[in-house]
Amino acid sequence: MIIGTGIDIVEITRIRRAVDTWGERFLTRILNAQEIAYAKSHTVPFPHYAGRFAAKEAIYKAVGNKHLTWKNITVTNDPDGKPVALVKGLGSGQTIHLSISHSKYYAVAQAVVETK
Repeated sequence: MIIGTGIDIVEITRIRRAVDTWGERFLTRILNAQEIAYAKSHTVPFPHYAGRFAAKEAIYKAVGNKHLTWKNITVTNDPDGKPVALVKGLGSGQTIHLSISHSKYYAVAQAVVETK
């Protein structure tokens, strides 16, 4: 049964400006080391930073837990490239389905929380 959905869209230039202004301090506040390394493995990391940011926002909306922090959520990819969310404090039996996409200007993510 679906118990929550969330969606978020982010302007990639907004994330780029934040990185230009605050640098690693901004990145380490919202992303985990694994997420930063993934984005930096690409020639242009900003769409990937923005995608992870949008994914976390979508997850917050879908889960509806005000106590989640940026560091409680880690967004990775499975071996086939599908985004996967690992959430500390997620209710037992709950699963998050996640989709992330980006274009030249925007990154968008959708999260669906399902319980068994």
